[in-house]
Amino acid sequence: MSVKLGHAVPDFTATATGDTQLTLSALHGQQVVIYFYPKASTPGCTTEGGDFRDHKADFDAANTLIIGVSRDGIRAQENFKAKQEFNFPLVSDKDETLCQLFDVIKLKKMYGKEHLGIERSTFLIDSQGKLAKEWRGVKVKGHVEEVLNAAQELHRSQ
Repeated sequence: MSVKLGHAVPDFTATATGDTQLTLSALHGQQVVIYFYPKASTPGCTTEGGDFRDHKADFDAANTLIIGVSRDGIRAQENFKAKQEFNFPLVSDKDETLCQLFDVIKLKKMYGKEHLGIERSTFLIDSQGKLAKEWRGVKVKGHVEEVLNAAQELHRSQ
């Protein structure tokens, strides 16, 4: 089963940085941005995470929590977060539970070879736990500002 716009996102618990467990239902009352990135410490993922980091105060003002997700192990996530001074949790989804739920594993090509990997994607969940907006096949430049605008608009309307 995967998420659908306008429908409640099924509850989940995930292992995050800081030796924490994130449970969606515990975040009820806040908007949540979940963004999926292919691999920690790579250029595009570093830029995207930095953009979210640099706009965190604006997301906070819109009652919106940011969560980054990749298939990297928790140690890689901890290192990535520390090195880039990310001010939001990163989730290790090694078993692809969240990747499957949000349907972000896609066939990709790199250097002429095909492999399954995370398609850069972002999801905005409203304060009631419903999927309000999704972006798939994301290009990093300008993306975070677009997500922030959507989060601010959603916050004003609730």
